[in-house]
Amino acid sequence: MDAAMPRFGWRIRSATRGRSQGSYRILVATSPDKLSATRADVWNSGRVRSSDSVAVRYEGKPLSASTRYHWTVTVWDTEGRPVGVALPAAFETGLLSTDGVAGWDGALWIGMQGKAPHSAGAPMLRRETPLRSDGRRRVREARLYVSALGVYDAYVNGQHVTVPQDGGTTIELLPPGWTNYDARINYLTYDVTELVTRERAVTLAFVLGNGWYNGRVSEGSTYYSKDGNALAVKAKLLLRYTDGTEQTVVTGPDGTWKATDTGPYRADDIYDGQTYDARRELPGWTAPGFDDSAWADVERVAFEDRYPGVRLLAYPAETARLMPKWDRRPRSVTVATGVTGQDGSPNGKGRIVVDPARTVTDPEQAASATVTIGGGETAVFDLGQNMVGVARYRLRGPAGARVEFRFGEMLNDDSAGADGPEGSVYRANLRSAKATSTYILKGDRHGETHQDALTFYGFRYVSVTATETVTITGLTGKAATSAIREAGTLTTNDPDVNRLMSNIRWGQRGNYLWVPTDCPQRDERLGWTGDTQVFAATGLYNVDAGVFLGHFQDTVLDSQTIYGTDRAQFTGVAPGGRYNFPDGGSGWADCGVVLPWTVWQMTGDATVIESSWPAMTRYLAWIRERTGDTHAGQGSLTGDWLAPQKTSAQLMSDVYYGYSARLMAQMARAIGRTAEAKTYQRLFGRIRKAFIATYLSTEGGQVTVRSSLGEASPIEPGADPNQKTEDNSQTALLWVLKLGFYETQAQRRALVRHLADNIGNDAAYKAAHPDSSRVRYAENTLSVGFLGVNVLAPVLSDEGRADLAYELLHQDALPSWLYSVKNGATTVWERWNSYSEDAGFGPVSMNSFNHYAYGAIMEWMYTHMAGIARDPDSPGFKHFLLQPHLDPTGRITRVAGSYESPYGEISSAWEVVEAGRALAYEAVVPANSEATLRLPAASADAVREGRTPLARVPGVRFLGFEDGVCGYRLPSDRYRLTVALR
Repeated sequence: MDAAMPRFGWRIRSATRGRSQGSYRILVATSPDKLSATRADVWNSGRVRSSDSVAVRYEGKPLSASTRYHWTVTVWDTEGRPVGVALPAAFETGLLSTDGVAGWDGALWIGMQGKAPHSAGAPMLRRETPLRSDGRRRVREARLYVSALGVYDAYVNGQHVTVPQDGGTTIELLPPGWTNYDARINYLTYDVTELVTRERAVTLAFVLGNGWYNGRVSEGSTYYSKDGNALAVKAKLLLRYTDGTEQTVVTGPDGTWKATDTGPYRADDIYDGQTYDARRELPGWTAPGFDDSAWADVERVAFEDRYPGVRLLAYPAETARLMPKWDRRPRSVTVATGVTGQDGSPNGKGRIVVDPARTVTDPEQAASATVTIGGGETAVFDLGQNMVGVARYRLRGPAGARVEFRFGEMLNDDSAGADGPEGSVYRANLRSAKATSTYILKGDRHGETHQDALTFYGFRYVSVTATETVTITGLTGKAATSAIREAGTLTTNDPDVNRLMSNIRWGQRGNYLWVPTDCPQRDERLGWTGDTQVFAATGLYNVDAGVFLGHFQDTVLDSQTIYGTDRAQFTGVAPGGRYNFPDGGSGWADCGVVLPWTVWQMTGDATVIESSWPAMTRYLAWIRERTGDTHAGQGSLTGDWLAPQKTSAQLMSDVYYGYSARLMAQMARAIGRTAEAKTYQRLFGRIRKAFIATYLSTEGGQVTVRSSLGEASPIEPGADPNQKTEDNSQTALLWVLKLGFYETQAQRRALVRHLADNIGNDAAYKAAHPDSSRVRYAENTLSVGFLGVNVLAPVLSDEGRADLAYELLHQDALPSWLYSVKNGATTVWERWNSYSEDAGFGPVSMNSFNHYAYGAIMEWMYTHMAGIARDPDSPGFKHFLLQPHLDPTGRITRVAGSYESPYGEISSAWEVVEAGRALAYEAVVPANSEATLRLPAASADAVREGRTPLARVPGVRFLGFEDGVCGYRLPSDRYRLTVALR
């Protein structure tokens, strides 16, 4: 880590009910044997009277670079009794510099001399250096610090550099990730001690790829060059010997580094894929002893001269890596020998001719099937899961045979939108992305194995063709993700809902890859900020992603000053400049405010607020300057993106202006900015007043949200140009209720009725609204887009209509969450109608089958279905809510949820028993936290622990019984309760 003042946290386990921390003492030392109060040589916090155990800031001596520190914490409870002493843990500092000079020992950016960008062949660089090991000293530890302009694959002494994972090791994909290269670049640190301790020399070797630095993915970016940028690596190997001496090996144009582009890596691109010619392999080039005398020299790449203010920082979060536990093997293999039936097919494309002798439909057999294909034939592998990563394949064939692996998410049907014969892999939705892995065989009769290292794919299906007869002896989908540490679990008795939750998880895995992206397959794959902010809470419940999203927020801040209008507006994408819109960014630009608030709420760490505060205040001031005393939002080009029912884009802008102002007031209080909190609270009040005056009509004694005032998004692909915005749209009603943009409780009740009628969408509603888009859809369907999807179910539940939230969850008619599940989806789609058996494929101009935004419903599944909800006044789950909402439809009768909070695992599980007359409920409240429990019950005495009413259990505080719900304040412990429901 590069943090000068890292934050510390710990969790307490205790079998004692209500055990809470009263004080703590942190010790930090240079070795584990110094972790005592008298010997700690770095920091002894002293005994601090505090219950804080999350994000406790370091206050010791200045930390040294490239140093491992050891620490522990002692905890006492509120009675002063020792709770325990933690086992020693360790952290290691990086180079603790930002200029790319200090700590790098002269390491420079280097690339292959004379290498023209975009010319064939990836640069391969190597250096061999004698070690100083002898009989008296040996290498005690070795650290490799690496960054790249582009991406790299690193080797030490012939071994691929790996990282620890799940008790073994794995490799990263496309390090060091993606940033605004002219603002900040990340470097990574590896412990390579085991790779050098038994050697007399060390060989460092790197393959450089274009990554996000070159290629269409970076069009519009300030660092982008149509002719390409020079790829470069910057590295330092630090060797520490047992006698206390050190040796460093660094990149530089000093004659010790050599480079070539004649190797097997012939072409690589994020969108288009990779070409690998195995005939060009150079055996042993990454190991000592290889003859590189014919290779070219390297040269300094003068990146700092072009961007002197760029910062080089340690990457703080989870890298993108291959996760073996999520590998996928084929579920079927289909061999096609041609096409038939074009004349009789509805779209004129016919269907593939299947060879039954070589087609394998049994999943167990398909997982290890061997398939031989010749020229003109195609093998289609179905991995059964839409995923992100690369394919690892084994094959045999003659030297020079060219095999192409084409990736896609769906198979073609016979609809008008198909791009090939029925049964072939559909790829029209990839747009210009070629997404192809090309392998040219060297002719090894024992077989050849390969997986791409310089690109990634989004796919479920792999279509394989070859110029000559080849045999594919194995194919595995290798999943790559930065979402590696799962924090939450959810399960129900409903298999369709469980499938939906699985789809959401897989969508997050695929799109949390260095940055949170919108889609992983087509010629986009960008960090769209609107998608990020609506899904962030779900993402944080699912995965320990606080640092990952905090790092993305840093990128959002950089993008604001590079691409944002007036260097104040947050951008629609980050990093890079592709598709950034200079105006009308509401809902997307507000990510710069919503994301820090969400990370703070989920983690309890306000650091992200402090670091973002100047940028956030600049953004709100910028809107104020543009719209003045109208207190309207900045405008919105996207509106409620892809909503079946259209809402005024300006209304969406106005509610997001209010939402951001309200969050700013909360965050200001959190970091001690009391006066600013009051200022933003007043701003929220003025926005609310202006909104009510503009949009809330009480004409004729009926309250109406005038969401037809203004057009919807003018840029939405595939939208019906004749469809108009409507009053009382679902999304408008939801936001008005969420923000309290009404004047009386009678209005509130009327708005809830409007919302229920819109969702119910029965014959009477359709007859009363004949011009509404709702007439085309079934009863009990949703009609929200990206900016309403994470608000819908929570608002319904909070307004006493959990019945409608569950009706929508169970609905499988269009538009609904289960519509995609019913149609075979294994990830969440971009559009509610991305595909249907009736109409085929959705608008090809923008139709991803792996797009997590609509998966934001899973936040409600944690907070309301399982009932594990954060308390906004107690970020980080120091105090939280247990508020399970039962399913009034009766279809879900059992739910179990858990979440690894900063204080420990919270669990909440319920089951309806005794034919619906009773509820069995279990919960865990971690030590040093407490919860407010709200359970449906028949009476105040209907909730019992054993035979004792919970209200009379020692330590539990009864809060009351109202509207069929019992409330309690629970101290930490495990609870097993029974509840009489009627």
